Amino acid sequence: MTTPSTRAAEPIVTPDRLLQAAGRAHALVRELTAIDRERLLTHFLALDEDDRLLRFGQIVPDHVIENYVRSIDFARDTVFGVFDNQLQLVGVGHLAYLPVEGDKRTAEFGVSVLESVRGQGIGSKLFERAAIRSRNTHVTMLYMHCLSRNSTMMHIAKKAGMKIEYAYGEADAYLTLPPADQSSIIAEMLQEQAAVFDYALKRQARQASKIFESFLPAAVAA
Repeated sequence: MTTPSTRAAEPIVTPDRLLQAAGRAHALVRELTAIDRERLLTHFLALDEDDRLLRFGQIVPDHVIENYVRSIDFARDTVFGVFDNQLQLVGVGHLAYLPVEGDKRTAEFGVSVLESVRGQGIGSKLFERAAIRSRNTHVTMLYMHCLSRNSTMMHIAKKAGMKIEYAYGEADAYLTLPPADQSSIIAEMLQEQAAVFDYALKRQARQASKIFESFLPAAVAA
């Protein structure tokens, strides 16, 4: 028989806890738009000095990051993001298209992941999404430039089988991409649909949690 004291000890099941309990098998990557610019700024400003050095090749002050975020052209480049349950942008991948040279088209990829969520494969998922977008936009070479001590980027490059060249503490990684085909186009479409649905689910859970919390003090007082 359940006693009142036992009942009181039972945890309150909030919408956030339900969402966390559901879990995610892997990070879902959503394409970002200009609407997400402020969230991008918040993400990059949250990087400490060492993370800024690894992401941008130098320790950049806040105003440089602000200029960088404001200058992102979403009609030209592609930016991807991974959101946590609080709708915080915890991982960002920027795919910048370089000038076309003959029949060769190259895109440069940069990635940043907040320290609190590292080790969960978010950087790799952002790279995989960037690679499939590159294929589907007729990019023949995916390129990454970083400091050679950037273990995250080096891990991504080696895992993808990229050709890596080292010089003066820096590294350039190259990946030759196959042409787009039906499977790559469908795969990207399904990935985006899953990410959009996942974001909507998190947003609804977040809104429900706020409503729940607004009633909680009154319920406790009663």
